[in-house]
Amino acid sequence: MYVATVVVTLLAGVVFGLALAAPPGPMNAIIAEESVLHGWLAGFKAGLGAMTADAIFFVLAALGVVAFVERFPTLRAVMVGIGGVLMLYFAYGAARDVQSSFHAAADAEVRKTGTGFTKAFVLALTNPYQILFWLTIGVGLLDPGTLDVLAETPYVGASLAGLLVVETGSPALVVGFFGGIVVWITGFPAALVGAERRVNALAPVVAGASAVVLAGFGVLFLSQAVGTFVPA
Repeated sequence: MYVATVVVTLLAGVVFGLALAAPPGPMNAIIAEESVLHGWLAGFKAGLGAMTADAIFFVLAALGVVAFVERFPTLRAVMVGIGGVLMLYFAYGAARDVQSSFHAAADAEVRKTGTGFTKAFVLALTNPYQILFWLTIGVGLLDPGTLDVLAETPYVGASLAGLLVVETGSPALVVGFFGGIVVWITGFPAALVGAERRVNALAPVVAGASAVVLAGFGVLFLSQAVGTFVPA
């Protein structure tokens, strides 16, 4: 019975990690761009950068540091503003890659396959949505209670509420959560690379879409930061 409970909790954690990692956003924009321009390994490294930031947030949340940062709106606004500027900078880089092809990028820019990790890692550390997640839901993963897993899915959570409710306070839930993220950052780049091999025009399309997503979030984050200093 105990083993079955652990397995169910582990699988629920995997679903939770996938549900949070899969929706469109700045992290997946970077993973997509790196994957189609530099190959699977580059996309995986970008995903690993975002997951590393999540692991750091988990530790800081458990220690109470993330909650400490939230008590200082000015500090949080500065972090958000930095994230906005970085997203606009990376959006500019993605826009320059619109004319690139997968093979040209792979041949001429192999040395750049490690940059995706840094880009995703830095952006994740300044992403207010990730900070907010670890301040609320994430910090309670190890506290006894319950969690409506699918209700926390971005964009569609309200329609999925009540479908998968699990007990928190188990390390298996945390292990499954990060396991779900690993599944996504492994499979998503592989799917993109496989699709690009069949559709030659995919690389510039993905680069252009990544630029739009990053620019949009960059403007959003900067407006949030400015709003803290200049109230309406």
